[in-house]
Amino acid sequence: MRVTVIDYKAGNLTSVLKALRHLGADAVVTDSDVSLIESAERIVLPGVGHFAATGRLDATGMTGAIRSALAQGVPFLGICVGMQWLYAGSTEAANQLGLGHFKESCTRFPECNQKVPHVGWNSLETNSGSRLLAGVGAGEFVYFTHSYKAPVTADTAATTKYIEPFASAVENGNVMGVQFHPEKSGETGLKILQNFLVWTC
Repeated sequence: MRVTVIDYKAGNLTSVLKALRHLGADAVVTDSDVSLIESAERIVLPGVGHFAATGRLDATGMTGAIRSALAQGVPFLGICVGMQWLYAGSTEAANQLGLGHFKESCTRFPECNQKVPHVGWNSLETNSGSRLLAGVGAGEFVYFTHSYKAPVTADTAATTKYIEPFASAVENGNVMGVQFHPEKSGETGLKILQNFLVWTC
């Protein structure tokens, strides 16, 4: 199975590629070559760092290519900032639009007596019916590192609580995202990536 991993100079490519290839995927990396997105069988958008970095997706024409691929039913997985990009935007970079597949926006954790960013292992409360999280039991732990979060909505496939509940996974048809890093989340993370690799319409 070929997986196109998008490189927009802000993703955790090495670990993601290693995990996908460990699972037997033929993972290829695209920089600004939109033809690799147009012919993709599956797409993964990793992400770390600032939401403003997603502007490179617009500048290189990758946003339009991704939007077209999603409309054709190509399975898509956004990781960390890659998941946040699926939303209308983020208060981290108010002038940078997201894809808008989900109408809500991402916001920073409120300041309180708990440290921001949220870094480390935390548990998932999964919703029944999620194909991405099939076989992942409630309370299993995954690895997070983020300061901004997505709201809990009807498209939320799993929630996690840190300061307040947030969407740790989303799923809407062929479009999926995880706020945590499955490539750093041991066997649970590999199970989630495997579910994505075998996902069919």
